[in-house]
Amino acid sequence: MMKFAFSSEMPEQNNFESGYAIMGVPFDSTTSYKSGSRYGPKAVREASYNFETYNLHFDKSLTVDSYDIGDIYITNGNYEKTNEMIIDTVLSVLSMGLKPIVIGGEHTITNGVLKAIYDYDEDYFHNLTIVHLDAHFDMRDTYLDEKYSHATVLRRIHELQPKEIIQLGIRSAELEELDYVKKQDNITYFTNYDIKNNFETVLDYLKKIESPIYITVDIDVLDPAYAPSVGTPSPCGISPFDLEEIIGILSQKESIGLDVVEVSSDTIGDSTSINAAQVIYDYLCLKS
Repeated sequence: MMKFAFSSEMPEQNNFESGYAIMGVPFDSTTSYKSGSRYGPKAVREASYNFETYNLHFDKSLTVDSYDIGDIYITNGNYEKTNEMIIDTVLSVLSMGLKPIVIGGEHTITNGVLKAIYDYDEDYFHNLTIVHLDAHFDMRDTYLDEKYSHATVLRRIHELQPKEIIQLGIRSAELEELDYVKKQDNITYFTNYDIKNNFETVLDYLKKIESPIYITVDIDVLDPAYAPSVGTPSPCGISPFDLEEIIGILSQKESIGLDVVEVSSDTIGDSTSINAAQVIYDYLCLKS
């Protein structure tokens, strides 16, 4: 499997003072519209080779230690077994002193990543802010009679009781989801129009985050003009310029990890995979 650009092979030592472990999860068994995010890790890795080690926008060179450990072993069609493998792998990475960067795959994979962080240090998790970029709330209690689905992932995460969930770019929801979100004291959301019309207010809110964060990016937060190859496209999304500014602010915070999910590209040079790779590239540059 091709490695993410600029990443290194894991050395024989298994303890690190800092650094990031990049891993893919090629799983898309609960996808309900456009399947194909199982190809996301390969597509994003391939797209990453378009970038330079120097990031012109942020005036930073990519020097942080990152290790691409390949794809997590998954069981197609079996969420439970796949989730167990995600938890086990992320726990191993955390115990080595590395932080996870996960390439999806569908959004359900975020459950396993955050459950691993919860299992690793429950107190830390309860002081964690989850920053969620997405076209959708993903806050349904069940979807197609399933408790674990790409449409329920943030509901399951909220039930683990993080400090706060901040949702950005939302523009599609069931009324039940909206009612649930509005009743919670620790969920804040900003729609696509909030970002379009009051972007500085949104950025100011993010700048005031004081707790550690975890970032989960469903690439369908971007408008389909920029990211057409996604599981559930939704019009009137944000732009790559908006996304880059948001990542620029979030990367200044103490963060335990990042995932980028729902890339359903199987074509070289597809704009979806390039924009997804840019998120990881910007994040790593800013952590250098």
